Amino acid sequence: MDQRPFILHMFTPGKQMSPFDINMAVDAGYNVVVPYCGVTAGEITGLTQDAIFSRGSKGVRATGIFIGGRDVMLAADMLDTARKAMVPPFEVSVIADPSGSYTTAAALVACVEEQLRKAHDTDFAGKRVLILGGTGTVGRIAGVLAAALGAEVTLASHRDGAAAEQSAADTGLRFGCTLNGAGLADAAMRAAALAQADVVLATAAAGVQVVSADERAGAGRLLVAADVNAVPPEGIAGVGVMDDGKPLPEGKGVGIGALAVGNVKYQVEHRLLVAMRNADKPLYLGFREAFDKAREIITEKRAKA
Repeated sequence: MDQRPFILHMFTPGKQMSPFDINMAVDAGYNVVVPYCGVTAGEITGLTQDAIFSRGSKGVRATGIFIGGRDVMLAADMLDTARKAMVPPFEVSVIADPSGSYTTAAALVACVEEQLRKAHDTDFAGKRVLILGGTGTVGRIAGVLAAALGAEVTLASHRDGAAAEQSAADTGLRFGCTLNGAGLADAAMRAAALAQADVVLATAAAGVQVVSADERAGAGRLLVAADVNAVPPEGIAGVGVMDDGKPLPEGKGVGIGALAVGNVKYQVEHRLLVAMRNADKPLYLGFREAFDKAREIITEKRAKA
């Protein structure tokens, strides 16, 4: 049996590979983890083929590729390019998770889906989902996943409505769904959007509060409010980092905090990396596969409750 060490080649368009992802790779059992920085889309084919041919048809099983960066669409393109660069039987597993957005968005949407079921006996179908900080990496992918479940999704920016509309159009076109974009630059606009929302997701920058206590109280339709910001103050006032279905101070809504989402995100990334290492056939893992894994983790958690 081939006992070669497991190697993970980590490609990022950025100046540096995320230390978080390097730690995750080592903890998932990769013996050698090599970051490549400043990688362009045009270099993926060459780097991939360099990685697959040197270890023979058996050694590729102990080789993997990780695609990072900060651009969710570029990462998806790089994943597709790497897959097309394989020359059977020289094929290795590839995972994309730019800025952790694929696994975080997967965990976020799976956690909200569970609370919709648990607290309200419903699902995403037909729900109005407002994503604050929606033009960022996590917000865009969470929007795609929620839209695939039948939600009406709005990606909102507190600065630039035109940019939000463009982000929604570009993301929807790339991933085959319909997303709306909105600029919520002032309190009246935010209040109007929140009043129509069944689900609110806060995916803005760390340490930025996007929903005040008064604004939250005015969201009369709200079923679930979820926040991925673990840095004070809370992204949504009244939603603590440890909350996992805790009732909000008013109405019938429940809150999900950043650490509840983060716990699922961590498990998703770990399990996907382990699955790559253990796979007999190459795996190609993006945000849809991450969402499947997040649902699996939530189901296991429910069974143990």
